[in-house]
Parts: sequence; structure tokens; C-alpha cells
Amino acid sequence: MAEFDYKSRRWLRLRESVLREAGYRCQYMRRFGKHVEASHVHHIWPAEDYPEFAWQRWNLIALSQEAHNMMHDRQSGKLSAVGESLRRRTIPPSSARDRDR
Repeated sequence: MAEFDYKSRRWLRLRESVLREAGYRCQYMRRFGKHVEASHVHHIWPAEDYPEFAWQRWNLIALSQEAHNMMHDRQSGKLSAVGESLRRRTIPPSSARDRDR
């Protein structure tokens, strides 16, 4: 499977749509009552490991740079404990109709 292209026009459009839908606010920090600007869109189920979920909106979350860094272990390239926790709480939809939302 080819590597996910974060510079593709398709990704840039989807990324902008996710950020706009979130009001350009970090959805992770929002859980703690904080209003922080979102600048990243994170694949909850990593695109590299789960390419079948790479383009699914349910799998994307708008995050601040700080929150995005919390989701990843930059040494190993894998999800951090915080990122794994979010992934475990995000269950893939069971029907094709729901997956496309």
C-alpha cells in the first residue's frame, strides 16, 4: 500500500473541512474547557497502520500542535499512551453509510 500523501489536494481539502467544522478549535483541549486554536488534523486510527480509515471523517480530529504532539511518541513514531487511549475510545462505525460521515 502506498504511503499516505499529506500534500495531496484531496487531503488538504479534507483537512480544511475538518478544521472549519471544528471552528478551528482543538477538540482535545475542548474536553477540558479550554479554547485553543487547532492547526492540525490527526488520524485517530493512524493512516499508516489503518489505510482503510485514512479518508474517513469519523477518524479525524482537529487538534492544536500541543495536543497533536501529545498523541504521538516522536521517538518510536507510534501513538503515545494518550493517542492509544483516544484510539481505543473511537470505535469504527459498523455500516458503510456511517463510515462515510
